[in-house]
Amino acid sequence: MCGITGWISFDRDLGTQSAALDAMTETMACRGPDAHDTWIQGPAALGHRRLAIIDLPGGRQPMTVDTPQGSVCLVYSGEAYNFTELRSELSGRGHRFTTRSDTEVVLRGYLEWGERIAERLNGMYAFAVWDARQDRLLMIRDRMGVKPLYYYPTSDGVLFGSEPKAILANPQATARVTADGLRELFTMVKTPGHAVWDGMAEVEPGTVVTVDRTGVHRQVYWELETRPHTDDRDTTIATVRSLLDDIVRRQLVADVPRCTLLSGGLDSSAMTALAARQLGAHGEKVRSFAVDFVGRTDNFVADELRGTPDTPFVHDVARAAHTEHQDIVLDPQALADPAVRANMIRARDLPTGFGDMDASLYLLFRAIREQSTVALSGESADEVFGGYQQFFDEEARRGTTFPWLVRFGRHFGDDTEVLRPELLGTLDLGGYVADNYRTATAGISRLDGESDLEYRMRRISHLHLTRFVRALLDRKDRASMAVGLEVRVPFCDHRLVEYVYNTPWALKSFDGREKSLLREATADLLPRSVYDRVKSPYPSTQDPRYAAALQDQVKDLLTHPAHPVFALVDPNRLRRLLHRDSPVSTQAERRGLERTLDLALWMDLYRPEIRPN
Repeated sequence: MCGITGWISFDRDLGTQSAALDAMTETMACRGPDAHDTWIQGPAALGHRRLAIIDLPGGRQPMTVDTPQGSVCLVYSGEAYNFTELRSELSGRGHRFTTRSDTEVVLRGYLEWGERIAERLNGMYAFAVWDARQDRLLMIRDRMGVKPLYYYPTSDGVLFGSEPKAILANPQATARVTADGLRELFTMVKTPGHAVWDGMAEVEPGTVVTVDRTGVHRQVYWELETRPHTDDRDTTIATVRSLLDDIVRRQLVADVPRCTLLSGGLDSSAMTALAARQLGAHGEKVRSFAVDFVGRTDNFVADELRGTPDTPFVHDVARAAHTEHQDIVLDPQALADPAVRANMIRARDLPTGFGDMDASLYLLFRAIREQSTVALSGESADEVFGGYQQFFDEEARRGTTFPWLVRFGRHFGDDTEVLRPELLGTLDLGGYVADNYRTATAGISRLDGESDLEYRMRRISHLHLTRFVRALLDRKDRASMAVGLEVRVPFCDHRLVEYVYNTPWALKSFDGREKSLLREATADLLPRSVYDRVKSPYPSTQDPRYAAALQDQVKDLLTHPAHPVFALVDPNRLRRLLHRDSPVSTQAERRGLERTLDLALWMDLYRPEIRPN
């Protein structure tokens, strides 16, 4: 895993701009702590930070091939899980390799197939190729959007980077957020291609972006398509298991220590058990890690979202799969630490408002990185197999908005209530969400003869796989790469996504429960407790000391009335949250405090120019 960046300026020679390129590259030191290098030739300047995973001595970048017509240079982030097969095919076509890295396979694949190399890759990747033979830059992103990639068109070319911070380090970019960016920031709709920062765009998943002297051009090479599903239940379950066996086998390949993220839920437990069986056949044990909070199991209070604490189920899986397990136990002081909050804001470049769930994810990954470099995660199984409560919620099913917003509004409240009323009036967040929903659902195809219920469930699945999951994948990538940890997501393999997406809802929930197909496909590997467990979301601390710490920090912020955050946040609304004898008691109140602190720190760190009108 790595960080990539670059600058294309067709009207000048960038040979004198090495300092600017170095600054862009250095912003991603956390993504690539093992090595760094840059390459400049004429109008092209490319930078790379490397986290060495495969072929530790041989995969250095930028990687170039010089041809009689000009140089071809690649900067690449991610993993191609089928690189061994592609390498054999390319060798048969006359290509000669000097390394064992998947990077060289991608570069040679581009020389052989051009941009169609993307269609041949199985993996998570974001890469850029400068092709001097054609005087053009290609930027390519994986099908599901696991690896991030952003670009910023200029008057004579483009800036690009794995993260916005790399682009913003260039003097040609302006750290500005307009009303449209604020709308995207304060709603969880994940508009494809939207980067929040004005003038910046995200390379969309499954897309090739080409930049040449005529401008910027986009070409989609993969999208989620509606197809008939003809397999019966037993065949479908067997196919899911076969795919999972192959996916996990591929994603365990690494030349560095590996582990799994284990929550005790169905997704991570199935993935951990699959990995344990495969490694066990070679006499190797899986390392597993779980996050926990001080006193959580003993003091756990069930609610509608979380009926049970994770730890007992985690330990059941660890015993059954014979993993080398470790709980990472966090206290409220660490979760509320402003330094941890700042690290997550730097990692994400935005004040996303996930609060203690962001903090705990960062602290978990930081602890894991001391022992492992690669971790397998159960992320996206809920989106693929239908695991969230909104899949079974009649209001969400029949609603006219994104289904997760129905559930979030009911359980977490509205964290934008701390914003100034006049700002909310200007932004019209409800109208923005409604417009996005209409756009998101407009192109979802319906099979001939598909029932109304099946089509509603197809739409819900499509929205989760093309919108919701991308927000979670971005969160996980940024938190993990902030500490130099590569997180792999087996359930995002496009073969599995395509197959299960087109499986009728009646099959996905054949026993009336969530994720029926995944449960049955891995039933032989799971402890009974996990097999029977109801879906429980990522944990959030219930410790009142965390909320009290938030209140103290907001009280301190209010003593600085000139802070720029108060151009967005209403101080009177904050004071009403604080003028009480006990810590904030509702999720909405707590999220409002977290949102405020995130915004304030973001403004301190990035000094963004805010234009809400």
